[in-house]
Amino acid sequence: MVGPGAEAEVVGKFVGRGSEEIGVKIEVVHKSGHTRARTVLRGAGYDKSKIKFAGRIIIDKNCPDTNSFLEERILLVSDGARAETVPDLEIKSDDVHCSHAASVSRIPENQTFYLMSRGLSKKKAEKLVIEGFLTG
Repeated sequence: MVGPGAEAEVVGKFVGRGSEEIGVKIEVVHKSGHTRARTVLRGAGYDKSKIKFAGRIIIDKNCPDTNSFLEERILLVSDGARAETVPDLEIKSDDVHCSHAASVSRIPENQTFYLMSRGLSKKKAEKLVIEGFLTG
């Protein structure tokens, strides 16, 4: 983000299967004030897959009125799947709005229960919940 008024939106969606290992490292650097960025990483882990998201926002000195957000969310679909989220903020300027959100979770039982009460099989209900999670 090198010029005033620059804006960026970065969206990544990942699915790990088998023994696959997915590692995503992203860095958003604000070098000018009056910039905006939104970064969203979502993943679903099946089987014995491993997913790691490492996101970092850097706001350099003298970058007022900067707004940046980092979201890292992973859904563990299988008991053997593993995940790690590592959000990092490095803020060297005043008058900025910078935040992050990170979570590793399982499929909420109440969501599949609701869909199953509407006639869907457990497998179809879980598939819909996962698709909804990934599309955010």
